[in-house]
Amino acid sequence: MRTTITLEPDVAERIRQASLAENRSQKAIINEALRRGLGDGEAQPAVPPFRIRPIHSAFRSGIDLGKMNQLADELEAEARLEKEVRL
Repeated sequence: MRTTITLEPDVAERIRQASLAENRSQKAIINEALRRGLGDGEAQPAVPPFRIRPIHSAFRSGIDLGKMNQLADELEAEARLEKEVRL
């Protein structure tokens, strides 16, 4: 089937660049892009869904193990303040 379409300048440039890079005709580039866009033809392989596997930990959620020294410093500062208030 032969048809005429008007392309935006940026789309036309992308088609031209892809045609040069892949050494294929613009017709082939456009047909492949339309097939992919319409859900037919050579689609990208399906990516399996990302799943998080929880692990058991003695720490509660929300505790950053990378900041344990900061937590220790804060607890030490609180203990010192309590001790000074008692005096």
